[in-house]
Amino acid sequence: MSGLSGQASVVGIGATDFSKDSGRSELRLASEAIRLAVEDAGLTPADVDGLVSFTMDTNMEIAIARALDIPELKYFSRIHYGGGAACATVQQAAIAVATGVADVVVAYRAFNERSGKRFGQVDTGLVKRVDSGGADYAFSYPHGLSTPAGTVAMMAQRYMYEYGATSEDFGRIAVTDRKHAANNPNAFFHGKPITLEDHQNSRMIADPLHLLDCCQESDGGIAIVVTSAERAKDLKQKPVSILGAAQGSARDQFMMMSYYRPDLACIPEMGLVGRQLWEQSGLSAQDMDVAVLYDHFTPYVLMQLEDLGFCGRGEAKDFVREPGALEVGGKLPLNTHGGQLGEAYIHGMNGIAEGVRQIRGTSVNQVDDAARVLVTAGTGVPTSGLVLGD
Repeated sequence: MSGLSGQASVVGIGATDFSKDSGRSELRLASEAIRLAVEDAGLTPADVDGLVSFTMDTNMEIAIARALDIPELKYFSRIHYGGGAACATVQQAAIAVATGVADVVVAYRAFNERSGKRFGQVDTGLVKRVDSGGADYAFSYPHGLSTPAGTVAMMAQRYMYEYGATSEDFGRIAVTDRKHAANNPNAFFHGKPITLEDHQNSRMIADPLHLLDCCQESDGGIAIVVTSAERAKDLKQKPVSILGAAQGSARDQFMMMSYYRPDLACIPEMGLVGRQLWEQSGLSAQDMDVAVLYDHFTPYVLMQLEDLGFCGRGEAKDFVREPGALEVGGKLPLNTHGGQLGEAYIHGMNGIAEGVRQIRGTSVNQVDDAARVLVTAGTGVPTSGLVLGD
């Protein structure tokens, strides 16, 4: 292990309910999640001196501080690139506490993504932005690439062409996620598993993506409390060590439309994140007991399996076809909370919470003796990842 590895720990997690209409403000959702996470750690809001979130989050740190009576903030930071920010919030929290800049840092994300602004819809305002992002979107929107599903469908088609993957291979991810969600009382799709036939019969969104290849839209909030490994020893919960934390952006990177690369059937930025995680932790993909892979669209899960080293290039289709391989008791239990397809879409932060539960031994779909968990953030954009351990 090297660098940041093992110097910081997750000591608290908190979540609101997950719904399609929360009935409360995003500030209230964030405050509820943070309060629950702080209580879970055995701390109080007065102990918090750092906050980290997404640039897309509407909840200003000073508003959070007022709402929760946090007296002073020594550290506050925001991460860009949508869902790619998820694990990076914990990375920056870990850096802050490991270097002594702050003592207790909370990473959070809260939104009314279903009842409020829906990320999956066409947003013509993106091309009107007077910045480099607006210029990037101006190349794709006139051609009809104006939704996340549309942009991912292009990559999925190329992946299928290159490696012979099928729509059913993508569907196996959805079926696994929903099976795990069906056993999770906090999941929106609790008690509602699906079959591969259900997946294949769901309506087409953007060929080859069916409805059940696409993550749900959710209202809710998640918070993660991070402190130094030394302080974590004296707190309420079993510390979950941050063994690796990395960000990555690769050559010719765009937001969901990195079509100017020689190879479109992979995610090189995730490969970069993986190489850093394995180097930091001294571990490899084969050492992971559980994988929580960002699943906003199922094809990207197969690509992640390859880019992170769980299997060779083009072999993920065979990896997922093995009966039970992705379930509890299989060779790589995947998204044991149900993922964003089954539990909720909270921009990947709920996946980090599940990684913590697996190490604690408190998941509803607990993997026996889980000691090493990989968590990834949003794909198709600059991204991030974590290795959590006991």
